[in-house]
Amino acid sequence: MNRTGASSFTPPASPAHLRNVVLVGPQGTGKSALLEQLTTGQLGHVKEAEEASTDLGVASTVHQATGTVVTVVDTPGRPDFVGDVRAGLRAADAVVFVVAAGSGIDEATRMLWRECEGARIPRLVAVTQLELARADYDQVVEECRRLLGDAVPLALPVLEGQELTGVVDLLDQVRVDADGSTRELAEDEADAVADRRATLIESVIETSEDETLLDRYLSGEELDLEGLRTDLRAAISTARFFPIVPVHPPTGTGVPWLLDLVVAAFPSPDQAWVPTVTTPDAQTVLEVAADPEAPLVAQVVRTMTDAYVGRLSLVRIFSGTLRSGDRLHVSGHLEWVVGHEVPGHPGHDEDDERVGQITTPVPGGAEARDSAIAGELVLVSKLSTAETSDTLSSGDRPALVEPWLLPEPLLPVAIKAAKSKDEDKLAGALQRLVSEDLTLRLEHNPETHQVVLWTLGPAQQEEVLQLLAERHHVEVETEPVRTSLRETFVRPVPVQGRLVKQSGGHGQYAVVQLEIEPLERGAGFEFVDKVVGGAVPRQFIPSVEKGLRSQLAEGVLAGYPCVDVRVTLVDGKAHSVDSSDMAFQNAAGQALREAANSSTVSLLEPVDLVEITVADEFVGPVMADLRGRRAQVQGTEPAPVEGHTVVRAEVPQHELSRYPIDLRSVSHGSGSFTREFVRYDYMPAALAREITG
Repeated sequence: MNRTGASSFTPPASPAHLRNVVLVGPQGTGKSALLEQLTTGQLGHVKEAEEASTDLGVASTVHQATGTVVTVVDTPGRPDFVGDVRAGLRAADAVVFVVAAGSGIDEATRMLWRECEGARIPRLVAVTQLELARADYDQVVEECRRLLGDAVPLALPVLEGQELTGVVDLLDQVRVDADGSTRELAEDEADAVADRRATLIESVIETSEDETLLDRYLSGEELDLEGLRTDLRAAISTARFFPIVPVHPPTGTGVPWLLDLVVAAFPSPDQAWVPTVTTPDAQTVLEVAADPEAPLVAQVVRTMTDAYVGRLSLVRIFSGTLRSGDRLHVSGHLEWVVGHEVPGHPGHDEDDERVGQITTPVPGGAEARDSAIAGELVLVSKLSTAETSDTLSSGDRPALVEPWLLPEPLLPVAIKAAKSKDEDKLAGALQRLVSEDLTLRLEHNPETHQVVLWTLGPAQQEEVLQLLAERHHVEVETEPVRTSLRETFVRPVPVQGRLVKQSGGHGQYAVVQLEIEPLERGAGFEFVDKVVGGAVPRQFIPSVEKGLRSQLAEGVLAGYPCVDVRVTLVDGKAHSVDSSDMAFQNAAGQALREAANSSTVSLLEPVDLVEITVADEFVGPVMADLRGRRAQVQGTEPAPVEGHTVVRAEVPQHELSRYPIDLRSVSHGSGSFTREFVRYDYMPAALAREITG
């Protein structure tokens, strides 16, 4: 982002003069162009080719007719970046779903609509690409009604050939042309849309809080147009009515009319839903209102790096006033939301975070500010301890804003520095990237000695590798993620361990007679002492157990920890001079190694319980795919989401390394899953032989 921007920006006088809107939808629907048209009225900075952007786009503009500051957030359209979509939802108070005519409504859009429905977030549908030959506005409207629910056209497209030249405002019965000029509909034009207008008015009446409106309408009374406008705006603002509107972002047709609708009907921050806010220990709920005079409560919704100013935090202010130079309290506790410690994001509270420069993002730049009030979305530079989702609050009233729902990163890739001298540099770069993006998880596997980065999908993996190279100047290599295996004995084995060495002076002497038995899965290691008659002196019994434990941890056949075994010491021999603690440790380990071969030891692989939620029509393909992964299907049941099924199966971890990609393909994007380790189980002999040789 440039350091300088337009000088025409005027800060809002109060939260009532603010609107925060987020654009969501699949890649290629025209969101980036719509962002620019909404905030500049022209298309210049954003090109259609940039629709594949993986960053949040943010810009504010002043609505000239009312002086309202409208901040628009553009979210990535690719499914791997759903974390930024959720951050955008937290930043804004209302949602514009961008749907391309002819492309259909994908499963990700449907799921997000249902999520907004649960939170009662106001929303509308903006239909783009109506100029395409295959586009059909009526078909899009019908699909919206079928898949999204009570969405109703508020405007109709005016198409001349393959060009959108204007829109018809059904309620006001006016045509708005591409240049923004308006005219009332002629009588024949009004007749042509009369049925559509009647449907709209009936929908407004159904959602109105005025219980007399329906009776008056049915009795034939001519309803007051201004009253209908008021009822419509109230219904949109409170998520009871969901308009469908046509727009053409490349030319801006319909966009000024859409902006007017956003200002008139979407809620201001002092009317909008506010997330739960508690004390930092999550014990007491705090009352929070969009009042500039109240104690400060704000949240970091995204952390990024700017080429000019370094670290930048996108901050949503829910209460109070944020001022440059203030020292604030920072709280971050993701573990209270997800139920466990989040690697790379430990819970923390700091009391001395200094607020850097505050700026408002405007088209092509940023406007410097000394302060920003409740309801605003601003950039803050150089916050040293605050990470994405952390809360900024007044030191005299520390607070914690509930973090948003986090998607679980389930696609792993192992990363290492291409040059050994860059290992420390890589570690620091990965930590910074993970602190910026909550949907990344970093794991240092002590068994495989790999650094594993968990992501939401291949596009996010590609972005991280690109950032490491271009921003952090670290050359990396990737490799397949190795599975942490185990070994276990599969049948009883008697064995002797004998260590007899003479090298001048004191030698080494220890003999142990062992009986090795397999135990049930999860039983661990059991040591039994059955020595009688002092064949092994009592002071060396612990040495035998220590040697066994050490060898089992290192592995007895293929170098993996050996588990679920009972070892009984039944006999042995010692020498009065040459026996020692280390001699008996080594003899015990030697005995285990000698007992291990392909007929006595098997490999165990980790198995996860996988719960897959998928659209009903794709249950069959998902089940077939699971069978190819050596899965044991536990059963199915209807999902809480209508039209979906939950499939439960136990699947070897080795078979899940690419499952996020494959499930997306098999389920046409309708599937999601969770995984949880349940146990180790026997690996098929053919696979085990590939590993042990």
